[in-house]
Amino acid sequence: MEQLQQIFTEKFGEEGTGSYFAPGRINLIGEHTDYNGGYVFPASITIGTYGVARKRSDNQIHLYSENFPEKGIITFSLTDLDYRKEDDWTNYPKGVIRFLKEAGHVIDSGMDIAFYGNIPNGAGLSSSASIELLTGVILEDLFGLEIERLELVLTGKKVENEFIGVNSGIMDQFAIGMGKKDHALLLDTNTLAYELVPAEFGDYVVAIMNTNKRRELADSKYNERRAECEEALKRLQTKLKIQSLGELDEETFFAHTSLIADPVLIKRAKHAVTENQRTLKAKAALEAGDLDAFGQLLDASHASLRDDYEVTGVELDTLVAAAQAQPAVLGARMTGAGFGGCAIALVKKSEWATFESAVKASYLEKIGYETDIYQASIDDGARKL
Repeated sequence: MEQLQQIFTEKFGEEGTGSYFAPGRINLIGEHTDYNGGYVFPASITIGTYGVARKRSDNQIHLYSENFPEKGIITFSLTDLDYRKEDDWTNYPKGVIRFLKEAGHVIDSGMDIAFYGNIPNGAGLSSSASIELLTGVILEDLFGLEIERLELVLTGKKVENEFIGVNSGIMDQFAIGMGKKDHALLLDTNTLAYELVPAEFGDYVVAIMNTNKRRELADSKYNERRAECEEALKRLQTKLKIQSLGELDEETFFAHTSLIADPVLIKRAKHAVTENQRTLKAKAALEAGDLDAFGQLLDASHASLRDDYEVTGVELDTLVAAAQAQPAVLGARMTGAGFGGCAIALVKKSEWATFESAVKASYLEKIGYETDIYQASIDDGARKL
């Protein structure tokens, strides 16, 4: 933060008046369940995006990111908040400013903001939602806005969907906006009802393992999987009164697979149903302090994503298998959309060095390039520091 204050002063000529942080997020379990009407189980983490800000006396907005120093300071006016491709990463904060103004919040002067994020690029830990929520808490503080946290969360999602044009769900902004230290959020994506579940890992820490493979296939396969699940649901609805796959328990699902009558569609729906049940089992395991059971659910989640949903790929499978082979690991799975991005593992802290070197060596040997591994703890959501 001191470094960012210094950068702010260098770039903008005066000190900032406030310092802020918004975390990234991991999803502990509950993958590809959100659009199937199920639960997700995310948590905000200690890796994220920092900001230093100050109000201006004119209506100019000056934004700088130490992650993109070559782009310099990007400037636009409070009276012109349209999306522009050439404004690059600043379209995320710009969208937040625009939608909060449109919602009637008084933002009546410009501002200078310096950003710095330590979320690895393309890792799928949700850097864009982190920037959106960071911008939200900066505006809330600078302009004294009376704003419910859920409104900020929904504003971030609206920026993704309507301003940037990405058809994403609510999980990222929700976890980053609502996160609480040492807790995960069990979120019902249908109703936005959520509960905070203690996620205290004792002698264990979360490892985030980056395949360093960009998720280039994820979008097309995501749309394909979504369509397959919708078709499976439609076939089940010929006999069952359900609105989503998330409403089914395993017993009901397995009793009615003949309605789907297509082996591929059955596998896709099976993942949606069983993964949704795993989120509920994971909640029970954490509440009971049963980390062994929680670890086994992580392993089962990965197997389902690999075999039934087929969204993992050789890099993620290699990473997860390497982690699962370590005695210090209770469980591991891919997290995010798949086809690259990251996996997570629950690792004994005292064995971290052995774990890290073994997984790195195994991955390099099989894949031919490095993995980056980060240690993360579960932290509070977006806030002023």
